[in-house]
Amino acid sequence: MFGNIFSSMMSDSVKQEVPEQWIKCPKCSALMYYKEVEAKQNVCPKCNHHFRISAEKRIDSIVDEGSFVEHDQSLAPVDPLKFSDKKPYKKRLEEAKAKTGKTSSVMSGSCTIGANPIEIVVFDFSFMGGSLGSVEGEKIVRAIGRAIEKECGFIIVSASGGARMQESTYSLLQMSKTSAALNRLHQKGLPFISILTDPTMGGVSASFAMLGDIIMAEPGALIGFAGQRVIKQTVGVDLPEGFQRSEFLLEHGLIDMIVDRADMHDTLSGLFKLFKKEKTMMPEKEVIEEDITQEEGTEEEMLEVVSEDTPKEDSEV
Repeated sequence: MFGNIFSSMMSDSVKQEVPEQWIKCPKCSALMYYKEVEAKQNVCPKCNHHFRISAEKRIDSIVDEGSFVEHDQSLAPVDPLKFSDKKPYKKRLEEAKAKTGKTSSVMSGSCTIGANPIEIVVFDFSFMGGSLGSVEGEKIVRAIGRAIEKECGFIIVSASGGARMQESTYSLLQMSKTSAALNRLHQKGLPFISILTDPTMGGVSASFAMLGDIIMAEPGALIGFAGQRVIKQTVGVDLPEGFQRSEFLLEHGLIDMIVDRADMHDTLSGLFKLFKKEKTMMPEKEVIEEDITQEEGTEEEMLEVVSEDTPKEDSEV
């Protein structure tokens, strides 16, 4: 009897321990102790597979320690369409908040990376698949506004299935809204680095995720618009192996670089220092252009000079 009780207790403890203490890599199927994986920033030590991580862990791995200050935490989505599929949209939002402790799929805030002031937005896939809704779009636009005001760099770390269908057109409008805001950032000559992680799909990949001055991705990240099965059914041909992975996209020129998670902080720090150095040289260039303009005169003035020098034809025959 005691043997049965003891074996039952052991069985229960093993069931509780396995999912919490041991992690199985989906790529190489290696079984690893969770601390071994966490020590490498949630990267498989056997095959370098990059596990999906929360927005908080992502921020900790990128920014200077203790520098992140979150903004717009109070923004929360509403349900203007009273949308319901298998569940009401409000119910889904409540479940996502209970699961993650967040009110939206992005965290936005101010930080430093290598002592460079940065505005950053990070998606969290665990909140409704990192989908893009009205609140997410608003947080991105506000972060861009702060970057313009502070004249600093801007980063978006994408991990999203695309636009949030429960918000319909409200969600789709965020694609153009964020793209227009990024254009204002570009007009100010401020750098935007887009970081694509697994997965970056749908309306996110079709808008701001692909508008970076530099587009980088993590190894093996799934990046695309529609899923592989949908594309195959549409075009009716077999598709190349791994055509939606970051390595394939780098080979075909759609992204600029692939960076391991452990190297992300140092890579970003170096890039922003390069942008900063280039920006300090820009005012001299502007002064030279102004001097040339003053010497040559405006286009209207030049046209007036030409018209005065040109002999007028007699109006009478």
